[in-house]
Formats: sequence, structure tokens, C-alpha cells
Amino acid sequence: MLPGYISNTPPNPQANRAPWYKNTAPTYGGIFLWIVFYREIAGGTLDLAGVGLCLLALVVAGIISYALFYRIPAMLGMQTGYPLYVVGSSTFGTQGGYLMPGLLMGLLQVGWMSVNTFVATTFVLTAFGSKAGPGTLPFALIAAAWALGLGYVGAKGIQYVSRFALYLNFVPLLMILVVFLKNVGGASQYEPTHPSPYIGFMLLVQIVVGFFATAGAAGVDFGMNNRDARDVRWGGWIGIFLAVLIAGGLPLLSVAGAHVLYGVKDFQFDSAIAQTGSFAKIAFFMFAIASVAPMCFSSFIAGNSLATMISGVPRITSTMAGAVVAAILAITGAAANLINLFTIIGASFGPICGAMAADYWLSGKKWAGPREGINFAGYLAWAAGFVVGILPFLPISAETKPYLQPAAVYSFIVGFVVYAVLAKAGLQPKPVTDITTAKSRAA
Repeated sequence: MLPGYISNTPPNPQANRAPWYKNTAPTYGGIFLWIVFYREIAGGTLDLAGVGLCLLALVVAGIISYALFYRIPAMLGMQTGYPLYVVGSSTFGTQGGYLMPGLLMGLLQVGWMSVNTFVATTFVLTAFGSKAGPGTLPFALIAAAWALGLGYVGAKGIQYVSRFALYLNFVPLLMILVVFLKNVGGASQYEPTHPSPYIGFMLLVQIVVGFFATAGAAGVDFGMNNRDARDVRWGGWIGIFLAVLIAGGLPLLSVAGAHVLYGVKDFQFDSAIAQTGSFAKIAFFMFAIASVAPMCFSSFIAGNSLATMISGVPRITSTMAGAVVAAILAITGAAANLINLFTIIGASFGPICGAMAADYWLSGKKWAGPREGINFAGYLAWAAGFVVGILPFLPISAETKPYLQPAAVYSFIVGFVVYAVLAKAGLQPKPVTDITTAKSRAA
């Protein structure tokens, strides 16, 4: 007997799918164009590794994000038409799938919705010269409108999210380009202030891959809206690899140039923006605009998770409930302290992607179908990888921590290897032999 989150979820038919440039690429691109990604990307990287090595790190990180964290989940989604939570029942079992990756992904995305709402509301108020903070009426009104309005867009589905992303991506892209053109003249003369090439390179790879890890696992949900492998491939190369180079590279060059031309001392992208004169006055409002697409993305993924795992509750109801929670966390100011918490939780998606990749390869590059009960090979692989992923957050010596990066990549490798070994050792339960028949009986 299959649980409701599997038996009640139909595959997405081919008729509902669309080309990569209408869904996957613009939505993923919008994630990287979110100010949270590149606002502090130069800190601890550019000052250690320099311009050339940082750009090379972005290339490496973009390839890793595409090849390890996105491609296999997206292929599984495209092949099956099922969302992440159904596909994950192979790696973690029909019972184990409730928690991993099911509810974990949904709760994580609600948390990111609250962080997004908090940041965007702060930027909007700052753009209009207001100092109103969490707990005030202006802050509450804007935060509620932001969370509920964009939560509704995400609840309507990927086609609506991608429409927002397709057009609104040009706003932060224009902002980045203006800042780049103002500062780039000095980038070629920049020298790292505290040279440590290896640490700077690896930390930048970690920043990109760690930021992307949960979105990579959500590639299943994008893949189920792709028509074929070509859509999966092009959606990833343009929406992930190219977006990493643009949204990461241009701000890095801008900060480097601002150091040489204007004597900027810190490594905040804000400081490079400040050199653009009158354009800086509207920068915070544009930061808020840059948050629209990732907010829609988070609400879309949260809705997928909650609606799938809590069968019987309409998608729009569960998504809007998540939006209400996100608004409350933002209005009270609690969201200001959630980024570190959800960074740690996000570390768990390295081994999830690694375990799913191992399952995919062991099953002959296809989905094996739901596996009975709890797949202990998946859970133990996740546990081992999670420990590796959170090592930099543990109280260990400051001298050691930099050499533990990129932790997200290492957690992926551990998850892959441990799953493969345990599956070969017989800890992988057998799959349901005929999912269509089993779903009919469950219904």
C-alpha cells in the first residue's frame, strides 16, 4: 500500500510541459540574480585569491552545480513527470520520504520565504527614506503584501513563476551592469590584500554550491516541466552555469575596480554601487525587485512540498499558509536570524543530491520507483554527508575551518559513496514492482 503523497500524485503529462527558456532557465537565473547571492560574494574570496582565480572558481562552481547537483534530479523529473518528493521515495523509501526530502524541503523554503520578505521589505523602506523596522505598521503592511502576493504567484505554478522571472530578471541584471561599467576600469589592477589563493578559491566554490544546493535538488520539479533531455541540458547551462558567471563575476569585478579607482576598503557590493552617483539612490528599490523571482521560486517549491506531503490539502491553501508563516517571521524580525540556521539545514541537501545520484546510477540511469518502507542506505548516506556538511559550523579551530571547504561538495561525495556501498551491501529495500498498479490499489 502506497502512502497518499505518492498514490495521490499524478505524473505531469507532456502536454503541460514547455521549452527550457520558458521555465527552467529564467527561474534559475532569477535565483542567482537575487542580491543575497552576490552582495557579499567578494568577502573572504577576492581579498585572498584575486580576480583571475575568483573567476576560475566561478567556472568550476558553475560546472559542479550543474553536473552534480542539478542534472540528475532534473533528468529524473523529466523522465518520470513526478516531483522531488515522489522521486525521492526511491532513495529514502515510501515511509522515509515523508521527512527526507519531503517536509524538510518545504520547511526550508518557507524559511527562505521569510528571509526574502524581511530583506525585500527592508530595501523598499530604505529606498523611500524610511527607517521603519520590524514590528512597525509600515514594515508589517509591506511584508504582508510581499509574502502573500508573491506566495500566490508561486502557488499558481511554474509557468507563472517563470513569467515573473523572465521579465524581472532584467532589472537586477541592468543594475549589475551599470555598477560594473562604473567600476570595471580598475579591476585589472587589483591585487589581493591578504593573498591565500587556495582558501579564497575553495571558499568561493563553497559559496556558490552551498547557495545552490537546495535549488539543485529541486531540479526534479523543474525537470518534470521539461519536454526532453535537451530542455534539461540547456535550461541548466543557461540558467545555472551562465547565471553564476554573470551574477557572480560582474559584482566581483565591480568590487575589485572600486578598490582601485575609489579607494573602497570593504568587500560589500553596496560600496561599489555607491560609486554610481545618482543611480545609488534607487539601488535599494532595485534590490527588492531582484528578490521577486527567488521569492516566487521558494513559494513554488514550498507549495510542491507541502501539497505533496500533506495530501488532501489544496496546493494553494498549503502555499498560502506557508506565506502567512513567512510574513509573521519577517514582521517580528525573527527572519533576520534565520539565515545561519537555514544555511546549516541547507547543508543537508549535498548528501541528498549525492545519494540520489548514486541511486540513479545503480538503477541504470533511471528511476527505480518507490522503495518499500525506509531506505536505510539513503538515510545513513545523508547522515554521514550532513556531518561533513556542517563541519565548518562546529566549534573547531579557526585555522582548520577554511580547509574544510567546499563542504557542500564534500558532503555530496560522501553521500554518493556511502549510499553506493550500503546499497551494494543489501541495505537498499526492493522497489514496488509496478507503481501504476500499486497506485490504483492504494486509491
